[in-house]
Amino acid sequence: MLEEVLWVERYRPRTVSECILPQDIKKTFQAFVDSGTIPNLLLTGTQGTGKTTIARAMCEQLGCDYIVINGSMNGGIDTLRNEIQQFASTVSFSGGRKMVILDEADYLNAQSTQPALRNFMEEFSKNCGFILTCNFKSRIIEPLHSRCSIVEFKIPPKEKPVLANQFYKRVLDILGKEQIEYNKNVVGELIARHFPDWRRVLNELQRYSVGGVIDSGILVNLSDEHFTQLVTILKDRRFNDMRKWVGESNDIESAVLFRKIYDALNTIVKPQSIPQAILILAEYQYKAAFVADQEINLVACLSQLMAEVEYA
Repeated sequence: MLEEVLWVERYRPRTVSECILPQDIKKTFQAFVDSGTIPNLLLTGTQGTGKTTIARAMCEQLGCDYIVINGSMNGGIDTLRNEIQQFASTVSFSGGRKMVILDEADYLNAQSTQPALRNFMEEFSKNCGFILTCNFKSRIIEPLHSRCSIVEFKIPPKEKPVLANQFYKRVLDILGKEQIEYNKNVVGELIARHFPDWRRVLNELQRYSVGGVIDSGILVNLSDEHFTQLVTILKDRRFNDMRKWVGESNDIESAVLFRKIYDALNTIVKPQSIPQAILILAEYQYKAAFVADQEINLVACLSQLMAEVEYA
């Protein structure tokens, strides 16, 4: 088997004990492995906290046949009818129960795919189990909630320093194996900035490590690159990618992002569109003080900027 290129895959934990998780959550998953049975699960929490990793680790420890399907990329009804049905309806070579891991299940269509999945979970229950991961459980229909045991990836305040320290040691070990020089303080600051998004930390370290050294430059380039990604998405008017960017950037305060867009208007927007862009930013900045869901407000703002502004 070829060696994994991405660090997040190359160093992905293969057992429950290797995963960096709060103790109560870890004990829950270890109990599933010890019992030899994984129930239908809905794993919910912010991005990069290990939901898919723990799902795969349990399956690998038990020797289950399993597939991983990304709901944001392959979330149509045809995926269910073809890929999942074909997998779930056949007997496992290992003789055990099969598992389907539906990653980013909150991107599955709530009017077609999710209702159909409900029936699949019942039809193939004897032969196949399902693990759904999501960032926002409110986007998963209630009938799926009732068919799954829900595990919320919340980190108690008292455990945050412990988990951050565990990941810090894990990162230093990875950098050592990759023979990358590093500044310990910079690595610590990077982890603190993106805690608990372990995936993003590893991806940023790997991206920046091409120079052979992890130094303070990573803390500067990080936010700039992430913002440039958003600008490109807006220019190309890729609405689904924009929604995903917002969902994966919930650590960014909307007021900070509004200001960053405002400061960059002269370089990213055509001169005749700058006044309109300012009016849009001002409107949604005002609304941000009252709305119940900041993500929806931010998506609405970016949608209007995407539709009404001409980019340079």
